[in-house]
Amino acid sequence: MNWHAVRAIYRFEMARTFRTITQSIASPVLSTSLYFVVFGAAIGSRMGAVDGISYGAFIIPGLVMLSQLNESISNASFGIYMPKWAGTIYELLSAPVSAVEVVLGYVGAAASKSVMLGVLILLTARLFVPYEIAHPVWMVAFLLLTAITFSLFGFIIGLWADDFQKLQVIPLMIVTPLTFLGGAFYSISMLPPVWQKITLFNPVVYLISGFRWSFYGIADVNMGISVAAILGFLALCLLVVWWIFRTGWRLKV
Repeated sequence: MNWHAVRAIYRFEMARTFRTITQSIASPVLSTSLYFVVFGAAIGSRMGAVDGISYGAFIIPGLVMLSQLNESISNASFGIYMPKWAGTIYELLSAPVSAVEVVLGYVGAAASKSVMLGVLILLTARLFVPYEIAHPVWMVAFLLLTAITFSLFGFIIGLWADDFQKLQVIPLMIVTPLTFLGGAFYSISMLPPVWQKITLFNPVVYLISGFRWSFYGIADVNMGISVAAILGFLALCLLVVWWIFRTGWRLKV
């Protein structure tokens, strides 16, 4: 394993984040803070508790997951797309660096940025809404697994995209709606029985449910199913990345 190469890619990507810290860190934290102000402090104070938890505290895991998914995908997709767009990816492909080392560098940096952002959002939430974390180890595990998995997913999107607009299609048109409809702001038990069954086809439900369980010990779906869902998607992303590097799809064109 060429750890010098991994470290070089990782440091380059992290340096780009700190050069654009307003866009990369401050903007997502500020946007999520507005949700806490509007839904947590303003509207939440007028709403009843959900499963015995104040509404402001109930939506914290969903808001963190909303930001986590979008930022993981955006960071990883933009990170690998830029070398393709600039043509420097050929230098990377011709260097003595394996596919594993490339993925570790880019995905590791994107996941690190995503986890850092998730922690900042949790700290910011404390300013607006009191909350407790019942299972901190599981909370960290879900945070890391989600960041790594969706950074891999973003890496795939960055390789697939052939223009800047396509980088935003899946996060804006698919991931964000699925997150809003996946129980970020409500429990799916509040839906009519038919819609509860339909919602179970939304994969984001399992992420938010498991993450919320780590905070309050309540979940819309079984915890084991949530873990299996995220691990299954991680395995699928790894398989797709392996196939891309094996065939050179979108890399050598």
